[in-house]
Amino acid sequence: MMKSLSAALFAASLLCGTAHAQTAQGSFGHYQPAAVYDGMVSSSRYVEMRDGVKLAIRVDRPAQGGKPVEGRFPVIWHHTLSISQQTADGAGGRISDFRRVQELTRHGYVVVQVARRGNGQSTGVRRGYHDRNEAQDAFDMTQWLASQPWSDGKVGVYGCSNTGDAAMHVMTMRHPALKAVFAGCFSWNKFDAFRRGGIFAQWGTGPTRTIEDDMKVSPVDGDENKAILREAAEEHQLSTPLFEMWKQLPYRDSWSSLVASRFWAEGSASSYAGQIRLGGVPLYIQGGWNDELRDQAFIAHANIPGSRVIIGPWKHCNSDDFALLEEMHRFYDRYLKGIDTGVEKDAPIHYYTVNASPGTEWRSTVDWPLKQTRMRTLFLDGAKLAATAGHGKPVTFTADYAVKCPEAGSGSQVQPCHVAGNGASMTGAVLPADTEVTGNAIADLWISADQPDANVFAYLEDVAPDGTVQVVTEGRLKASLRKETQAPWAMPAGVPWHRAYKEDAQPLKAGEAVRLHFDMMPTSWVFRKGHRMQITVTGSDHRERARDIAAPPRITVYFDKARPSSVALPVIPGR
Repeated sequence: MMKSLSAALFAASLLCGTAHAQTAQGSFGHYQPAAVYDGMVSSSRYVEMRDGVKLAIRVDRPAQGGKPVEGRFPVIWHHTLSISQQTADGAGGRISDFRRVQELTRHGYVVVQVARRGNGQSTGVRRGYHDRNEAQDAFDMTQWLASQPWSDGKVGVYGCSNTGDAAMHVMTMRHPALKAVFAGCFSWNKFDAFRRGGIFAQWGTGPTRTIEDDMKVSPVDGDENKAILREAAEEHQLSTPLFEMWKQLPYRDSWSSLVASRFWAEGSASSYAGQIRLGGVPLYIQGGWNDELRDQAFIAHANIPGSRVIIGPWKHCNSDDFALLEEMHRFYDRYLKGIDTGVEKDAPIHYYTVNASPGTEWRSTVDWPLKQTRMRTLFLDGAKLAATAGHGKPVTFTADYAVKCPEAGSGSQVQPCHVAGNGASMTGAVLPADTEVTGNAIADLWISADQPDANVFAYLEDVAPDGTVQVVTEGRLKASLRKETQAPWAMPAGVPWHRAYKEDAQPLKAGEAVRLHFDMMPTSWVFRKGHRMQITVTGSDHRERARDIAAPPRITVYFDKARPSSVALPVIPGR
C-alpha cells in the first residue's frame, strides 16, 4: 500500500511538472522551463529496413532515479553518421548545441540517433549523399518511431550540415507523424551550395573511411563481439567515393556514372519543394555568417511558407555562447507538445549584426532583404573604389594556383581570407561614419582572360586603420557559366542565378571582355567609422578543390565607362 501511495505521489508530481510546463512562456534566446525528470537511460539496437539493411539506432529516454519513465513522449530523432557521435566517427566536436539535444529527455522527450545506411554502425552501402534510398529510410524510421510504446506518435527531426540535409529530406517524404524540423547549415540546392558559381571551393565531399576506422566506433548493444559492426564496415567499402562523384558533375545537369543519376537534382531538397510545402511541417533553420551555406538558409526560407531563420556570427554548425538548445526546446515544445512558448509571436527571421552597438546585435525582421535596404554602387577604378564609373586602365594579374592561407582553418570550419598580392584590390576612402551592410552584395565585373575559362572570386573586405584586412563576405563565378536565367524557385530580390547546364557554357575568347554578374553571400556587418571598404578580385582561392582549369589564366579586369566593373552593397541607412 505504501509503495502504491509513493508511486501515486510521484506520478502526481510529474503531472504537476507537466502542467507547469504547459504555461511556460519564453522569448527569443530565453526559454528555461524546469526539468521534469532527473536523467536519461540509453539503449541501442538495429532496425531492419525494407531491403534487409540494418540501421543502428540509439534511444535516449527520460529517466527518474536511474530508471526509464513509463509513458509515451514525443520523439526527436537525428539521421546522422554514427549513433555514438564521437569525433573519430565523423560527427566531430564542432556541432555545439546540436550535440546537447539529448538533454531534452529531462523535459519529456525521447531523443534518437539513427546512423544512415552505409555509415557508422549501420550496414548497407551509401550510394550517394542524401539519395532517395536515405529518404525512404527516413520515412520508414519515422513510422517505426511513431509506433513504439514509448512514443506518443508525434515526431520531430533535427540535424546540421550533412544531417541538416538529411532532416530536409525527411520533410520531402511527408510522413503524417512528422510535426517539426530544426535544420542547420544545409543545402537547398546541392549544385548552388557545393559548386557555387560552378566552382568547387570548399569541403563537402563527405566521409572516406577505412575498415579500421569503422571498427573503432562503439558497437550496438548485443553486438559486443562486433560481428555486425565488421559486416557493416566491410559493406561500407563499397560505398560511392563522394569526391569522385562530385568531380563527375561540373554542370547542374551532369550525369554521374557512379550513381546512375543527375545527382545534383536527386540529392537536392529544392527538387522536392512541392512535397515539402504540401507537408506543411514547421521548419526552423539555423545558419552562420561564417558558414559556406548561409545563403541556402534564406533561399529555403523564401520557398517554404512559415519557416523561421536564426543566423548568428558563427562558423559551420557552431552556436558559440548563444543558447541555441533553448531555442530548439522552445520550438519543439510548441509543435510537439502544443505549448504556447511565444515562438509564433516572433518575426520569422532573427539575425546578428557584427560590430553593432552592444545590446543591439540581435535584430528581427519579417522581410529579407530588409525593406529599408538601399543598394549603393561602388565602382572599381584601378586601385580605388569610386562613386562613378572611372577611366582607369585595366588591371591584369595571373591566377595564383599555389595560394595558401594556413590560418583560415580546415574542413567545414575553413574560411576565406585576404592574401596580399593575390589578384587586384580596390580600396575605398576612410568612412566618416559607421556603415551597415545587410543582405547580398552584387558583383558586376568585366573581365577577359588568355584561357578559355577562369574561376573568378570577389571579396568584400574591411580594412582597419592599422591596415588589417578581414574578409566580410565573398562570391564566385566560373566565367564560362556566366549566362543568367530565371531560377526555378524563389530567390531573394536582386540576386542573379545561373542555370549552369552544359549547353549554357560559353568559353572565353582571348582578349574579349565579358560581363560576370553574381552575388556575394549574405552578411550583416557594420563597417566602423575610420575603416575602409575594399573589393579584391582574384582568379584563385585557397579552398579550391578539383580545379579543372589546368593553366593559371591571366585575367584582366576593366574599369572604363564602356565596361564599368562595380559592386553594389545593400546599405541600411540610418544605423
